[in-house]
Amino acid sequence: MAQNVTTAIKQETAVLVGVITAKDDELRIDEYLDELAFLVETAGGIPVQRFKQKLAYPDPRTFIGSGKLEEVSAFVKAENIDIVVFDDELSGSQIKNIEKVLEKRVLDRTGLILDIFAQRARTAHAKTQVELAQLEYLLPRLTRLWTHLERQRGGIGMRGPGETEIETDRRIIRDKISLLKKKLELIDKQMTIQRKGRGNMIRVALVGYTNVGKSTIMNQLAKAEVFAENKLFATLDTTVRKVVVDNLPFLLSDTVGFIRKLPHGLVESFKSTLDEVREADLLLHIVDISHHDFEEQIHVVNETLIEIESAGKPTIMVFNKIDAYTWIDKNEDDLTDPTPENVTLDELKNSWMAKNNDPAIFISATQKDNWDDFRNLVYEKVKEIHIKRYPFNDLLY
Repeated sequence: MAQNVTTAIKQETAVLVGVITAKDDELRIDEYLDELAFLVETAGGIPVQRFKQKLAYPDPRTFIGSGKLEEVSAFVKAENIDIVVFDDELSGSQIKNIEKVLEKRVLDRTGLILDIFAQRARTAHAKTQVELAQLEYLLPRLTRLWTHLERQRGGIGMRGPGETEIETDRRIIRDKISLLKKKLELIDKQMTIQRKGRGNMIRVALVGYTNVGKSTIMNQLAKAEVFAENKLFATLDTTVRKVVVDNLPFLLSDTVGFIRKLPHGLVESFKSTLDEVREADLLLHIVDISHHDFEEQIHVVNETLIEIESAGKPTIMVFNKIDAYTWIDKNEDDLTDPTPENVTLDELKNSWMAKNNDPAIFISATQKDNWDDFRNLVYEKVKEIHIKRYPFNDLLY
């Protein structure tokens, strides 16, 4: 009698490591490690344990100091952990020193994000962008790649161009980087021509932190089938759709989600993708209102927009997921400062409207709450831009 043979791939277990410096507090580091855990899960791993170390500044040799590293090592070996993930970017020498003690694979936040992008890339364009970012990340770290850890084994942080032959050296990688840059320049020119061929329609771009519901909103507005999933970086390739609201057509693009400490190499590699944001006439900044640290996410997105020279554009703040918003009823005598956890949604709306200039709306894309108001607001903003640009083309209104 034939036996059932399982072919399921064993999920790798991971330990997370964060440093609390003078500019951070423990609560904030916990939030950062929550996000790091989500990144590990998105990459296909299982976060098992967390370690935090208070330091004035990271140790230049081991990042967390020899004492804490021994503590991590004892746990990793006792529990047979597969991988140790640090929430900050490590140098090649730091990774080499840490791996020597742990005798396990070590990955930093940048390497983890690059690994997820390698998994998520579907088109030749996205794969080229990711490969370029990976190679530029690997170049200064080549000294630690060909160690006892045998990089060919695969696993989290091992996908993509890192799986080449051991004799790969800096010259070969630099040549490959040069070729990829030329390839992307050609793609950029092709995409620029495509954008110029889209006529005179107003361009609207969805921007926001990763996993805030941009693709769901794209699907609802454009009646499109854009991949949407409750994982980080579900969308890498920009999707552009023609949308018509009350006889007014415009182009709507969904872009890659931003994230805290988004590797600069990725921002550079995804230049052609982010050009959709640069050339947009109107931004829809999508925010997950149910996330306890949504204001920090807004700040990260705004900082990234500055980095890609897209700040200051007309913007609608779209607070999504109001159906998932929760709050704690605070006692009248409680004089502590208000936080998102103890402020009602109505109070939050009023406070946001009072202190910010951008128009804002609160919706649930999945439940269609306030959806008609949202569509009308987008229509009015697109119409306003269209009239300014084409004052004599009033046939659409």
